Amino acid sequence: MKRLKGGAAVAAVLMCAVTVSGCTDQITGSGAGAGTGPGEAGAGATAGGGAALAAARSLPVKGRAPKTGYDREKFGAAWADTDSNACDTRDDILKRDLDQVRFTGGHCKVSYGVLESDPYSGKDVTYRRGSSKVDIDHMVALSDAWQKGAKYWDASKRIALANDPLNLLAVDASTNRSKGDGDTATWLPPNKGYRCTYVAAQVAVKKKYGLWVSEAEKSAMEKVLTTCPGQKLPVGGNPTKAPGRFHAG
Repeated sequence: MKRLKGGAAVAAVLMCAVTVSGCTDQITGSGAGAGTGPGEAGAGATAGGGAALAAARSLPVKGRAPKTGYDREKFGAAWADTDSNACDTRDDILKRDLDQVRFTGGHCKVSYGVLESDPYSGKDVTYRRGSSKVDIDHMVALSDAWQKGAKYWDASKRIALANDPLNLLAVDASTNRSKGDGDTATWLPPNKGYRCTYVAAQVAVKKKYGLWVSEAEKSAMEKVLTTCPGQKLPVGGNPTKAPGRFHAG
């Protein structure tokens, strides 16, 4: 599910497959940030539906663990440059997802851009550095991940999740903030036309990192994906271990 300008989807060139154990190699790309976004796997249709629905059905089910101990710092400093392209993760995603991008002080810091047809609301949103109406959403919220397995990971894996382009999307800030740390059972984008893509992305991230889902969450995922049984499963992103120079609180 790599969003191009106007919300089109294309396949990324990949060197790793998304599995429960995650990737061990970087993916290739056409430039800093632009080539590190999620791509789409083949439809992988089975008798029970497409790749996304089949993956959702395969996710392990457990109860939500307590949020005790959760802190954003457990996932490292915000927007760490884990792909070592000299640009922070936030700017990488802005470059990937915005149109009409302008920079300040080089090729990293995005100063302006337009989010055309925001995936969550469907409206156009203008980004200006310092007074942004654009958020970078963790589609699988970090606190949700904490309660469904990430609490037990080492810091390197948590840092990787927080900065993985597979799990990140530029979206309208006001719409995103209604989501909080909700999962599929408690929040879906108001833009109904994007729901299949959104849920498929959450499934892909949870499968790649070995996160579990609640019973209600899995049911909600399957309910959405049965409306689009050919939905592809996003693949790609960064390795599931951050470089050793990064540390978490």
